[in-house]
Amino acid sequence: MEGEFLKRRILVRNESLVTEFLLAGLTDRPELQQPLFFLFLVIYIVTMVGNVGLVTLISLNSHLHTPMYYFLFNLSFIDVCYSSTVTPKMLMNFVSRENIISYVGCMTQLFFFLFFVISECYTLTSMAYDRYVAICNPLLYKVTMSRQVCALLTVAAYMMGFAGASAHTGCMLRLTFCSVNVINHYLCDILPLLQLSCSSTYVNEVVVLIVVGINITVPSFTILISYVFILTSILHIRSAQGRSKAFSTCSSHIIAISLFFGSAAFMYLKYSSPASMEQGKVSSVFYTNVGPMLNPLIYSLRNKDVKIALRKVLIKIQRRSMF
Repeated sequence: MEGEFLKRRILVRNESLVTEFLLAGLTDRPELQQPLFFLFLVIYIVTMVGNVGLVTLISLNSHLHTPMYYFLFNLSFIDVCYSSTVTPKMLMNFVSRENIISYVGCMTQLFFFLFFVISECYTLTSMAYDRYVAICNPLLYKVTMSRQVCALLTVAAYMMGFAGASAHTGCMLRLTFCSVNVINHYLCDILPLLQLSCSSTYVNEVVVLIVVGINITVPSFTILISYVFILTSILHIRSAQGRSKAFSTCSSHIIAISLFFGSAAFMYLKYSSPASMEQGKVSSVFYTNVGPMLNPLIYSLRNKDVKIALRKVLIKIQRRSMF
């Protein structure tokens, strides 16, 4: 009897030693694989060109060395990093029969994905605070948004990202994964991995509720309060031209936060049933692929300073090529 029990324990232990996972991908329909590959390849190229271009433009142009563009620089840097964490592996799903990722690779992807996503939450929050100070306290803007304050807000954003990613990944490492190793997603994310565990996920679910709750509600509440004060200040501006100018400085940020927080909240603050997981995959496309692609377009096409800086750079390049 004791030998039979020991034998069962060895079998369970052998089953739990998952060394690799299979990523199911965005869809299992063969006719969509090639069109989706080219679609997301174009999205990734536009994301890289747009964000790297914006980072380079802000770095080279001294006119853009202001708090607003400092945060935009960090936003573009984060978008480059976490798009590169997710999209290359996603593209492999469309061209390979089995998209295999090792256990270590999966946990690494999970950590960096969460690190950059949470960091983006707080970077967008810092940008809302920057707009609040610029519109509600313009005379104290340079003092309030000093280099030290901007650097502190940025470090805080990355620290929150590191803390959240460490909490989620640390809890994931304690789980046991049995023989089922197909992740119903195109990346190693929290909820799809929890569905594969054959050990208790209660602690992980509590951590998800706490950490995700904090990282969505706190930034959302801060952004909401900032924009209540901003809207109040704008309505007190007498001239229509002044109101239009003040609102235009916030419109790009409003579009960016709506896209990011809306899709992220839909993905994580819901019941993780199989049907909701399919919806979650589509929702996650917006903050992992579409958002990083649109951010540089939103901020550059709707921003006169960026357009002027880009025009100056292009003129310099043209003059150098002539000589």
